[in-house]
Amino acid sequence: MDIITWLIVGLVAGLLASALMRGSGFGLLGDIALGIAGAFVGSWTFRELGWHVPFTGLTGVIAVAFVGAVIVLAGFRLLRGVLPRA
Repeated sequence: MDIITWLIVGLVAGLLASALMRGSGFGLLGDIALGIAGAFVGSWTFRELGWHVPFTGLTGVIAVAFVGAVIVLAGFRLLRGVLPRA
């Protein structure tokens, strides 16, 4: 995939994950970063659990990135709630 595709997948997955987790989002760049991190986490999770992508093509990539972004966002919120604030 080229860089533009990574950015689009990251943005879509990050926006969907933020909406699902009822957050205000992290802004454009934050949602893209969340989605790209989610793509890595999602692909690792799918591979380790032996799951198969439910769709082919770009839709499948977005689905995996979305699942990963939800995992990343849930972990981030869990850590944010546990760590003391300054």
